[in-house]
Amino acid sequence: MLIKPIKTRVFKPKNNLLKFINQHVKKLKNGDVLVITSKIVSLAQGRVKKTINNKTRERLIKQESQFIMRGVRTWLTVKDGVVMTSAGVDRSNGNGQIILLPKNSFAVAQKIRLALLKKFKLKNLGVLITDSRSLPLRAGSLAVAMGYAGFKGLVPKKGSYDMFKQPLKTTRINIGDSLATAAVLAMGETNEQTPLAIVNGAPIIFTDKKINRRELIINPLHDNFKPFFDKLSTSRKLKKLLN
Repeated sequence: MLIKPIKTRVFKPKNNLLKFINQHVKKLKNGDVLVITSKIVSLAQGRVKKTINNKTRERLIKQESQFIMRGVRTWLTVKDGVVMTSAGVDRSNGNGQIILLPKNSFAVAQKIRLALLKKFKLKNLGVLITDSRSLPLRAGSLAVAMGYAGFKGLVPKKGSYDMFKQPLKTTRINIGDSLATAAVLAMGETNEQTPLAIVNGAPIIFTDKKINRRELIINPLHDNFKPFFDKLSTSRKLKKLLN
């Protein structure tokens, strides 16, 4: 698998995202995946707020969350079915402004995919929108898939066998988040100015079917970490998202 980060000009709020991609992506091959950082999707949507005080910021985080509780240093939240801090409300690479997570990332990915399929006359193409996250009890950040189109984000392996011929009973491969982390590792997360990347040779299953945006989400009641998430299951907002 080869990952090619693409250095670009600075993307500004309300810039046209597809036009920006066409300016910087000159060639795509059958079987490629175009990776897009969520920051520029948010900027294209105008999901930007001017610098605000802590009180206003906390109100904004609450508005953006399906579940929220106060942590030691920050707010612990669920946004779009993903556990994260502060609902993704972020100052990094915002040039003094606060950037919110994008809306309808799966729909955005599909719209871009269809346009690029037509432009480059391709049969198989994936589009992946990524964002950075931290994991409980793990230092540093990695990436997750905020939205994607053109490939299966979750591949069940139940019924297949391990290398010692033992049947797999519950294994499922999270393609979306795994591919996001690999791509963002190559793209960087600070001042690299590489919000796009092309992945070639990814071990994925392409599909033309509409992606179920909930396929990577697990209901807290069925999660292996249920004891930790017991409080989440009382959130009416979260129940509405998962049902």
